[in-house]
Amino acid sequence: MTPLKPYLIRSIYEWIIDNDCTPHLLVDATHKKAILPMQFIDDGKIVLNIKPAAVDALSLGNEEIEFNARFSGKSMYILAPMKAILAIYAKESGKGMVFDAEGVDDNDSDDLPPDTPPTRPALRVVK
Repeated sequence: MTPLKPYLIRSIYEWIIDNDCTPHLLVDATHKKAILPMQFIDDGKIVLNIKPAAVDALSLGNEEIEFNARFSGKSMYILAPMKAILAIYAKESGKGMVFDAEGVDDNDSDDLPPDTPPTRPALRVVK
């Protein structure tokens, strides 16, 4: 089956727009394939306004979200891989959906060979 995350993002985006609110994306700016305005990144994350009036050529694809937007008066191409999307929500209400760092589909890692088993997190007690 295809990953669920892009479908959820598209449906929540439409719901936010239908309710006359402003859709915002929270993006993991540390993703190696992301193209983002570095000067607006805070703590490895960035919030992007994707309201139709704020962006041009918005594409909510299955693999990535891409669009053109202006930052400090300069036009910039933005590319956010689906795996880097951490949340989509309405600015006015905060309602939307948060995704875990791996996304909705855990089976789509670019960095691991297909037969690599998932690793367990290493935890230790800090006193």
